[in-house]
Amino acid sequence: MATVELSFSALPVHVRTARLIVTAVARRSGVAEALLDEVRLAVGEACSRAVEAHRRHCPDEPVRLELSGADRRFEVTVSDTVPGDDATGGLPTHPDAADFEFGLGEGTAELGLAVIAGLADDVEIAATPKGVQIRMSWPAEAEATI
Repeated sequence: MATVELSFSALPVHVRTARLIVTAVARRSGVAEALLDEVRLAVGEACSRAVEAHRRHCPDEPVRLELSGADRRFEVTVSDTVPGDDATGGLPTHPDAADFEFGLGEGTAELGLAVIAGLADDVEIAATPKGVQIRMSWPAEAEATI
């Protein structure tokens, strides 16, 4: 199993580039064409959330992505370096929780995580003292070639 790592400056313009790279790697990993739009949208939401958190709390720190494929799964992890207590007031451990309280304002984070939960096959959200990680995965039709 190979892993592709990507980091980018916390600027909204870089979210598009991240989506394009993730889509290319997902295709190469065997994700069905019918799922690629869902991958692109979910990753875009996760990256946008991380960029917004960084812009408010640590604009000089990069947003990080890890892309991997193994066991007929394609997995993307979007990580920020904003501690969960500072950036969000704590994230829920289950994205389908009925009540999101994030503190990012305007319901943006709430809506973004709800979208991610609806698009990804499997989602795990973890708020740690070192930052927030959103791990998403989708089925792949063939073993990864990344």
